[in-house]
Amino acid sequence: MTLFPPDDALQLHRSLIDTAHALADAARAETLAHFRQSGLGAENKAETGFDPVTEGDRAAEAAMRAILAERRPGDGIFGEEYGRTEGTSGLTWVLDPIDGTRGFLSGTPTWGVLIAVCDATGPIYGIIDQPFIGERFEGGLGQAGYQGPLGPRPLKARRGVGLSEALLFSTYPEVGTQAEGELFRRVSARVRLTRYGTDCYAYGLLALGHVDLVIEAGLQRYDVAGPIAVVQAAGGIVTDWNGGPADMGGRLIAAGSPELHAEALAILSGIGSAGDAA
Repeated sequence: MTLFPPDDALQLHRSLIDTAHALADAARAETLAHFRQSGLGAENKAETGFDPVTEGDRAAEAAMRAILAERRPGDGIFGEEYGRTEGTSGLTWVLDPIDGTRGFLSGTPTWGVLIAVCDATGPIYGIIDQPFIGERFEGGLGQAGYQGPLGPRPLKARRGVGLSEALLFSTYPEVGTQAEGELFRRVSARVRLTRYGTDCYAYGLLALGHVDLVIEAGLQRYDVAGPIAVVQAAGGIVTDWNGGPADMGGRLIAAGSPELHAEALAILSGIGSAGDAA
């Protein structure tokens, strides 16, 4: 983490946290103005397949960028819809205005707004916000909390769960390439339950202690920065499939405990044999 004198660090942390919540509030308003509205259309950003973007995505990121320009003009920004803006402070805000745009288009309330602030070491604070349900998960800079319809709760990942008892989530059943999917299915064959399609919401559930594993591939930096900060603040473990940093995207495994992470990682990294899945 970036080092500052104690008083300056406290002031900086408060500024970052307050700014992040202001961003989340602004993105809530913009996304809810479009969610479940008739006539909501989408453009396809992908050359093959379907990677949608809506006016809700663009409006939410534009609103967040406007706040950052006013409050923290020296910080860099990396957003899904409008790319990179260089900064001078050594801090970068990583924004995904709607993680799960396919779910957003479908009317399901499992998409979310992802916000992270990163220094040279990676994410130091993050938010996962679900505007329609009114749930917000935050982690980092001394924070590890949840606010939702039933009130506030601390974030605490579940411990003491072995692979055979684990609840595993992933966004897509195919999980990346054919080879990546095969490794994922070896893990899936060993767990109690596998569920799909919740996008970033699965990481919030892991931080709350309801989900034990999230395994994905083909991710971008804006998909992972916020969830990494939240899960780690809750005591969870997040790495790539080789046990290294995952904050730039690619393949990711998030687990509630070091022991469960090690069990699943042994399979994903090729240490476990094909016979382990039998």
